[in-house]
Amino acid sequence: MADITKRALLSALKEVLKDKPLDKVTIQDIADNAGVSRMTFYYHFSNIYELLDWAWAMGATRAIQGKPLYRTWQQGFLQLFEAMLENKNFVTRCYHSLSREKIEDFLYGLAFNFIYEIVESESEGMNVSEEDKRFIANFYKFAFIGLLLEWIKNEMKEEPAHIVDKVSILLKGDIPKALDRFRKDKEDE
Repeated sequence: MADITKRALLSALKEVLKDKPLDKVTIQDIADNAGVSRMTFYYHFSNIYELLDWAWAMGATRAIQGKPLYRTWQQGFLQLFEAMLENKNFVTRCYHSLSREKIEDFLYGLAFNFIYEIVESESEGMNVSEEDKRFIANFYKFAFIGLLLEWIKNEMKEEPAHIVDKVSILLKGDIPKALDRFRKDKEDE
C-alpha cells in the first residue's frame, strides 16, 4: 500500500513539474495533485528531495536491474538512458534546479555500484587490491555519468543507442585489461 501512495505522489510531482520549476514546487502542490493531505506526504517522505531520491532510485534500479555483468553493461546503460528519455520533462526539470547536485551524487553512486560489480566479477581469481578495483570503478563512473549529464544538458537529443555504441567501441575489453595491468603492477612491486 505504501508503494502505491509513493507512486501517486511521484506521479503528482511529475504533473506539477509540467507547469512549475522544481524550485517552486511545494509539498501542498504535490498533495493537492495527488488528492491526499500534506500529512500523507510527510508519512512517506520528509521533504521533496527525499521523494526525488526515491524516484531516481526506483527509476534507475528498474532500468539496470539484472544487468551488472561485463558482457551486458551496454544494455544496462542503454536502459538507463531510455528510462530518462521516457521521463524527459521530469529529468530536465530536476537537472535545471537546485537539486542538480543531489541528482549527480545519486547517479555517481549508482554508476559506481554498477561498475564495481562488473570489476569484481572480472577480477575473480586475480590478485588486484580492493583499492585498485575501487579506482577502476571510480574512473569509469565519472566517464559514464559525465556523458549522461552532458546528454541531459544538451536536451537529450542524441539517440541513447548511438552513445552506448560509441562507449562500447572505446571500452571493448578495457576493464579486464585495466585489472590485468594493476595485477602485473602489484606483482612487480
